[in-house]
Amino acid sequence: MKDISQKPRSPRTLAVHAGTRRSQYGEVSEAMFLTQGFVYPTAEEAEARFIESTREEFIYARYGNPTVAMFEDRIAALEGTEDAFATASGMAAVNGALVSMLKSGDHVVAGRALFGSCLYILDEVLPRYGVDVTLVDGTDLDAWRAAIRPDTKAVFFESVSNPALEVTDIAAVSEMAHAVGATVICDNVFATPAFSRAIDLGVDVVIYSTTKHIDGQGRCLGGVICGTQEFVRKIAEPYLKHTGSAMSPFNAWVMLKGLETMDLRVRAQADTAWKLAEALVGHPKLTRVIHPHLDSHPQANIARAQMEKGGTVLALDLAGGKEAAFRFLNALEIVLISNNLGDAKSIATHPATTTHQRLPQDQKDTLGITPGLIRLSIGLEDGADLMADIMAALDAA
Repeated sequence: MKDISQKPRSPRTLAVHAGTRRSQYGEVSEAMFLTQGFVYPTAEEAEARFIESTREEFIYARYGNPTVAMFEDRIAALEGTEDAFATASGMAAVNGALVSMLKSGDHVVAGRALFGSCLYILDEVLPRYGVDVTLVDGTDLDAWRAAIRPDTKAVFFESVSNPALEVTDIAAVSEMAHAVGATVICDNVFATPAFSRAIDLGVDVVIYSTTKHIDGQGRCLGGVICGTQEFVRKIAEPYLKHTGSAMSPFNAWVMLKGLETMDLRVRAQADTAWKLAEALVGHPKLTRVIHPHLDSHPQANIARAQMEKGGTVLALDLAGGKEAAFRFLNALEIVLISNNLGDAKSIATHPATTTHQRLPQDQKDTLGITPGLIRLSIGLEDGADLMADIMAALDAA
């Protein structure tokens, strides 16, 4: 089998071909090995494999599976990392990357603008086990500088935050962290693998919820941790395989199929999101239109340097608060009310009452999660149809 990743290749080519393992039948589409166990020719070989198995030898699906391994190799090639470990969900990846490397007494600095479940791990789970967590304004380099200590073990941030789309200066924060020997862990979902430069900018470990743009069609949960072989196989894998975070072979097969079209989908979605953001600026019903590449975005220059396009998500802040936001949501006909993102279907979310509802009001205020904030994930529908739907809903608001 030819390994096409041995030569310089375009990310779009890698997303279609990298990591393919073909069976003796020579199938074109990747095979789905829907099995939880594997057979050994002899007792001696079973013993040898449990002592030390290679990436081409498998023991149990919780430890590894050929279909899952194909997905891991492909996303690692695409992201530019040595290795990857696929997990059952994006949150399993976040939890696994952090918990596998931390112990009581360790110190972590994290950007405070996080998805609700990420914040739960950092704010509640890790401190229970003696990990010291400092949360900072991820856009404030002085805050990072003041919080990172000589004994800091890791820093964690969302490259573009959920839901208010704050942008962290990846290169600057990575440089500070590396100066004290800390590991840089980045949740890169909003940047997407299509527009990511996280590894080039200094990140050590990149996390994706593959539920989002990689699947991209609302079918399966999944996550992945991308990094060095040392981190993935020696630090993350022992924790993940013993605690049951493995991605299922079926979901891995869906993710492989999603990667084949991801670049095309995400670019089309990002182009539509940008056109909508530009067109909605100044609308009388809106106090803010948030998009990383708009001139009005406080970190626009950083976002443009880090991401070729501004991503598939924008946020609208309705002047009339929660009541206006709910009227807007209920008037939408094409855009769906749901809490996923990165889907082929456009989705609207009211973070204050859904994904971030558990946060106290003062934290919502700090993070810019106002009662009128709507997160819009733009899909593959016709841009003119989406604009008409959004404008009609704003009229109703």
